[in-house]
Amino acid sequence: MRRGWRGREPGARETAEVDQRSAARSLGQGAQGQGPTSGEVSPYRRFSRDEWARLRADTPLTLDEADLGRLRGLNDPINLEEVVKIYLPLSRLLSLYVEATQSLFHVTKTFLGGEATKVPFVIGLAGSVAVGKSTTARILKALLSRWSSSPKVDLVTTDGFLYPNAVLQREGLMRRKGFPESYDLPALLEFLAAIKAGRDAVTAPVYSHLVYDVVPDERITIDRPDILILEGLNVLQTSKLPKNGAGLPFVSDFFDFSIYLDAEDDLLKSWYVDRFLRLRETAFRKPESYFHRYAQISADEALKTALDLWTNINLVNLHDSIRPTRPRADLVLTKGADHRIESVDLRKL
Repeated sequence: MRRGWRGREPGARETAEVDQRSAARSLGQGAQGQGPTSGEVSPYRRFSRDEWARLRADTPLTLDEADLGRLRGLNDPINLEEVVKIYLPLSRLLSLYVEATQSLFHVTKTFLGGEATKVPFVIGLAGSVAVGKSTTARILKALLSRWSSSPKVDLVTTDGFLYPNAVLQREGLMRRKGFPESYDLPALLEFLAAIKAGRDAVTAPVYSHLVYDVVPDERITIDRPDILILEGLNVLQTSKLPKNGAGLPFVSDFFDFSIYLDAEDDLLKSWYVDRFLRLRETAFRKPESYFHRYAQISADEALKTALDLWTNINLVNLHDSIRPTRPRADLVLTKGADHRIESVDLRKL
């Protein structure tokens, strides 16, 4: 990003599409990305791994192996080659989108004839359990924060907006945890509305994967970042619109750009089970872990448990709630074996 960060006027996303078309064209000059196979109609332009890698241009690599060691998640063997081929072009694309949004800010400010409030550029990141959303979010945060303009980048996960276990147990929803109905949607929408209003010191609840619950009386503070990444299973989820036409915001209404991380079911199943069995040898052994009981059962019982959790909870959530939101994303990253991204679908503007 060539210029220092400036905010934009809230509520102007639709008008931004003109500048964003220019951004997408700048990224794609000379690219050979193709759409779906012949005869199909798609709102996306598809790029192979190598085609996408060529769109890096002169974007510098600002991460090293030590950085990746801190950023990669359990069972996600991402390497610097993946960063160079996939994440540097994505960083470049986002910088062009942000720059286009900055231009829109000046236009809107001139139109209104007054001051406009600085508003963060919000990126939504969705995908299945075990697909590697957390690693992707952390890598994006590191890369974007190292742009030459040094923007302030914050990362929030929607886990903190899950209802506490006591509420889920009372409502009979513990085996629906992670499904849309297990989230405090009004609280999440209130948080995003405050962020997009440019408010100072907006707080969000904290979730502990160790105790598998929201941490009481603990909050993180998001203080007017330049860019906010919101990562979660259902961030692209919609709901049924009221027949009277009353305004009903979706979480994705607050996004300036959205990404869906995808993979085949069999790969996701393998990654989920492998991660469960590795956690059984590590975090689950801690007495305070919610899943401590799984560290004390046999290997066969642990495998059976992992398969049950995947098949009867996570796979159902994927098919019913998560993957149906994939067509709403601006960018789809599709993984193959070893978490290697094999194709990229970029929405046509």
